[in-house]
Amino acid sequence: MARCRSYLRGLAICITVLLLVSGVVMIGVGFSSIDGNIPIAELFDQLSSSDGLLALQVFGPITLVLSVLGICAATLDLKPVLLLFSALIFVEFVALMVVASPLVQVQAQMDSAVDEVFLNVTPLHRADSVIQSELNKLQASDSCCGLRKFEDWENQLPVSCFCTPPTPRPASDPQPSSNADCVMVGGDPPTPQITAQWVHSKPCGSILKSYLSFPIKLRIGIISAVATITMAAIALCLALGLEEYWKTPPVETTVDDFNRVKYQPKPSLT
Repeated sequence: MARCRSYLRGLAICITVLLLVSGVVMIGVGFSSIDGNIPIAELFDQLSSSDGLLALQVFGPITLVLSVLGICAATLDLKPVLLLFSALIFVEFVALMVVASPLVQVQAQMDSAVDEVFLNVTPLHRADSVIQSELNKLQASDSCCGLRKFEDWENQLPVSCFCTPPTPRPASDPQPSSNADCVMVGGDPPTPQITAQWVHSKPCGSILKSYLSFPIKLRIGIISAVATITMAAIALCLALGLEEYWKTPPVETTVDDFNRVKYQPKPSLT
């Protein structure tokens, strides 16, 4: 029993230390500018600016303080403090779930909101110059063109949309073309009046959606991890705090004059 209790106490200390690390991560992510490091994301800041940041900024310091309390209580084996820590961390857990639950709904609505924004800025050659500049950077770096399709630029395709035409291969060669992500626009077949051009067939919309949804997914992942660690900390600290209710009391045996064995609790040294 003593060895089991020692393992349980060591595990409780490890979990509370892990909770301390989680609080530091929440503070770091909550006060860092993730969205500002994402290409072109600042143009759609209404979709990903502050969702979940308040939860991380508020509950990060609270988790940090409570985890220090839990580490001290588990290390010094202070049962009243362990019970107090369990109650406080449970209240924080419930509040965190209530505050962070809208994040799941925001994530589900992200695609439709982004599609609506895409529709409002097309045709792209008439969009704001800042949007065109940032989109050109994205097209050049990720080999894509347009938001939903390259026709978003209509007949004014920028240079960043152009790509090298695929290398023709003989019919006997089963290998695909070296640049199958390009598609030909213009004359088919080309004529002196209409020159064919090769552009990237992959749209930038899906890439941009992944950029925009990354901060929300990161915050949901951090909050889910903290919630899991919190539940484990509550269970372990409650088990240590209520030890006297689940620990089997020591028993001593005696034999009376009639050779009968009696079992009774050992008297306490106090």
